Amino acid sequence: MPKPLSVVVWSKEGCHYCEEVKQFLKEKQVDYQTIDVTNRDELRDILEVKYGIRHVPVVEIGRGDVYEGVTKVGLSHLAKALNAYLLN
Repeated sequence: MPKPLSVVVWSKEGCHYCEEVKQFLKEKQVDYQTIDVTNRDELRDILEVKYGIRHVPVVEIGRGDVYEGVTKVGLSHLAKALNAYLLN
């Protein structure tokens, strides 16, 4: 039996793209957790260490010990990464 899908959305208040990502996931009926980086530079520091960026949204998708960070803006990038996990 495959391990459950884990999705984490790194976002901030007032971010139009972040809300677009969350809405997309809701429409696809994908459960996700949110990490709000609003006024939290230490969380942006984590993004910088992990992905070399400080901007949001960043979506982490994975199962078990294998995760992928979607850092490019645009739902097409998220859809492609998400489909790879949903088809497995």
